[in-house]
Amino acid sequence: MTVYFIGAGPGDPDLITVKGQRLISECPVCIYAGSLVPEEVIASANANELVIDSASLHLDEIMEIIGKAHEEGKNVARVHSGDPSLYGAIAEQIERLKVMHIPYEIVPGVPAFAAAAAAFGQELTIPKVSQTLILTRTSMKSTDMPEDEDLAILGLSKATLIIHLSVRNSLAIQRKLIPHYGENCPVIIAYRVGWSDQQIIRTDLISLRDEIRSYKLTRTVLIFIGKSLDPKIIEESALYDKNYSHILRFKKRFPATQA
Repeated sequence: MTVYFIGAGPGDPDLITVKGQRLISECPVCIYAGSLVPEEVIASANANELVIDSASLHLDEIMEIIGKAHEEGKNVARVHSGDPSLYGAIAEQIERLKVMHIPYEIVPGVPAFAAAAAAFGQELTIPKVSQTLILTRTSMKSTDMPEDEDLAILGLSKATLIIHLSVRNSLAIQRKLIPHYGENCPVIIAYRVGWSDQQIIRTDLISLRDEIRSYKLTRTVLIFIGKSLDPKIIEESALYDKNYSHILRFKKRFPATQA
């Protein structure tokens, strides 16, 4: 018996991996985060013995279901949104599984930030502009952030920031980042990425709070901040430069011309 933590992707049913979809259909027990995982993603689990939405359950209740499945020798598909390694709350579940001596496996999924970048049609790492992405969040009602990871500290890097779970903290984001990024720094607000009501909103740092209020956004938002988000800024990489050679592409040699 094995518990499979499956990344369902950001919402689009087509963005789950083949392995993840296969396991959902094969496991007798499916526990999914219904508030973030659309039913279309777990549609193939309808023929399973037990399909449970975990949105209203606490950790003890979830582990009780898994423990019973373990006793009966039934594999469990534990379906989370996006990729389980990012804000997936799987760490505490894994610790419980270790105590219970229950095997587990993590099946990666498409993270929301990657799906958002695809939706607004840009590369996030632009040569000579930004080669670093910082995935973070801010302190809200959930667990506090470590002191060394405060936005004001992360902003010193001027890297491209991708801020999760912080749509209600836009004023603090502006206050901490404008000194480092400037008021006119490009911002992209990605709402409900991969869902039918997805919205991609381009703005700047000084207008962030106003845009969030204008669209009445309260949850399921990613906030991208950084110079690399400006679609007009393009620096070509050396990778495909005709004058750049590497182990798989040698620079073409032309015969010397006769004087």
